[in-house]
Amino acid sequence: MIIALTVFRNVVVLLLSGLQLAMLVRAVLSWFPIEPNKFINFIYAITEPVIAPIRALFDKMGWFRGLPIDMSFMASYLLIALLLLIL
Repeated sequence: MIIALTVFRNVVVLLLSGLQLAMLVRAVLSWFPIEPNKFINFIYAITEPVIAPIRALFDKMGWFRGLPIDMSFMASYLLIALLLLIL
């Protein structure tokens, strides 16, 4: 049972680390005017399901309106980092 939990924990940590890396790639790619391609579409397809609910919450509450930085992206990244710290 302990081995199964350890394997599960390691898989979750690996997936969260991969998601965190994809978010970093998305942030760096947003600095450059690049035409959308399969790689960029893949990165957005992976990261958007994590960012969209937080963005919707921030919009609903009216938080961080008018800022030039996407705070929902920052909050998502910090939430993933917190989950990795807990695990």
